[in-house]
Amino acid sequence: MKMNPIRVCLTQWESQFDTQKTHKNKNGSTDYGIFQINSRWWCDDGETESANTCGISCNVLTTDNVQAAIACAKRIPINQWVAWRTRCRGQDLSSYLAGCNLR
Repeated sequence: MKMNPIRVCLTQWESQFDTQKTHKNKNGSTDYGIFQINSRWWCDDGETESANTCGISCNVLTTDNVQAAIACAKRIPINQWVAWRTRCRGQDLSSYLAGCNLR
């Protein structure tokens, strides 16, 4: 899998790399998993009225198998993430992959 420094930055600031993290929002929706993907727009949690744009259960996003989360995250415009706007955009992201010994 090709590592992407943008996604690594997002996951650090959204969930601190915690695949099981959830966060209940004031509007009643919940953010799920390593990318904190929102139940109102991107996944179905069975509680929130959802567009379910990624066509997946939110529970899938809270497992250690992050392939579904990555696939969904690729569909979400980068500017939708608060972490991108406040922590990653315009920054040198090379440190996020430093020491990974990538080829």
